[in-house]
Amino acid sequence: MIHYISKERLSLEKLKEIFDSHSKIALSEESKEAVVKCRRYLDEKMKDPQNPIYGITTGFGSLYNVTIPSDELSQLQYNLVVSHACGAGETVRPEIVKLMLFLKAQSLSYGHSGVQLATIQRLIDMFNEDVIPVVYQQGSLGASGDLAPLAHLSLPLIGLGEVLYKGKIRPSAEVWAEKGWEPITLQSKEGLALLNGTQFMSAHAVWAIIKSARLSRWADLIGAMSLDAYDGRIEPFLPLTHQLRPHIGQILTGKRFIEILQGSELIGRPKEHVQDPYSFRCIPQVHGAVKDNIFYVNSVIENEINSATDNPNIFPDEDMIISAGNFHGEPIAIPMDTLAIAMSELASISERRTYQLIHGHRGLPKYLVVNPGLNSGFMIPQYTAASIVSLNKGLCWPASCDSIPSSQGQEDHVSMGSNSATKLARVVDNVETVLAIELFNAAQALEFRRPLKSSPLLERIFEDYRKVVPFIGNDTYMHPYIEKSIQFIRDNLYIK
Repeated sequence: MIHYISKERLSLEKLKEIFDSHSKIALSEESKEAVVKCRRYLDEKMKDPQNPIYGITTGFGSLYNVTIPSDELSQLQYNLVVSHACGAGETVRPEIVKLMLFLKAQSLSYGHSGVQLATIQRLIDMFNEDVIPVVYQQGSLGASGDLAPLAHLSLPLIGLGEVLYKGKIRPSAEVWAEKGWEPITLQSKEGLALLNGTQFMSAHAVWAIIKSARLSRWADLIGAMSLDAYDGRIEPFLPLTHQLRPHIGQILTGKRFIEILQGSELIGRPKEHVQDPYSFRCIPQVHGAVKDNIFYVNSVIENEINSATDNPNIFPDEDMIISAGNFHGEPIAIPMDTLAIAMSELASISERRTYQLIHGHRGLPKYLVVNPGLNSGFMIPQYTAASIVSLNKGLCWPASCDSIPSSQGQEDHVSMGSNSATKLARVVDNVETVLAIELFNAAQALEFRRPLKSSPLLERIFEDYRKVVPFIGNDTYMHPYIEKSIQFIRDNLYIK
């Protein structure tokens, strides 16, 4: 299957489909024409030496007033890429780097960046052949685009840097030789077009939103299993209450829980208690708020991935080259920070439900084992969840509220959105672990309600889960079961 990059609006759902189906990508004829037209216009424009163009016939940043001779313009772009490849820290996970390749090709395809067709084609070749550049997490201020990470993404284009190919990290020059690819000779503007842009931030955001939406659905399933195992009440999920406070996510959560629990013997039996703790009773309000935030951030990031975010912007039809700030990360930095906060709350309320399950209330044994005392049972998985929730609180400090001037004050306000992006990815991973621990506990607690059954949907999930994680009768090595629980969440999805 081939996906043709074009001006047609790209949704995150479509992007997920492209990756899930391992589709190849190619430029549409419309995009090819736009790219060639823009490059031809720029070449003509550069013949006028009396009108310097930022980053094309001048230096960069605070060196914007330094004019570069025409015979050195290619060297200028080469120098830009190599000098900006100053990343540090851990490497970015390959699936996010592959997203970066796609999004950079998409952004350059609109015909407002002035790149050669061959440059975009090589990005596409790397995507299609799973030749993944080695990119580092640290180094971007999220202001003039993701300069350092995008420099590492671009190094292989000119035969430098390293790539992950067939499971091994190798010098790109070696892989290029094997494939018969020649390094790209960058023309004017191209280094700037490659390095300016928000593809490091936006690729992390795309990855995080897709995973967050999945975890939100799992949080409903796991929360419903915990509610049933805890002998909770259905009334807080009924639509009458939510009509009085009609937030979309809250209404959707209430409706979803009623559907998930349909047919449960446990939820329908008479209750001795008149209300549940907040971690159960307020699920519609908390899970719903998370859904609302995912919806919002999804809409922002969809705008971003359908944008040209380099600088300057070239408009052949209007005969204009505008030096502006589309590379500034603030429009997505703040939403990424809010998504981290929202997802952290999903883990926070999950951990509280885990705590309630092991507390020894409502006929459940302490720590969910038959013989507590001799056995610690599920005491320490809750510690682990609590530790992770606390870690998330630190990660949720918004990176976008900070700014450190750079480039001799020319770049005097930066978004720090790259830090928002990497922190968000860590938070989302942590939420997955906390939810997996709740599932581990909820399934154990459900066993103590036998012979009563939960709903058909939850019983199906329970049966599938028991194929990989057993009932814990006596103390045992728990870590492998937490890992299996995480993998179970990754491998399965029961509602859309």
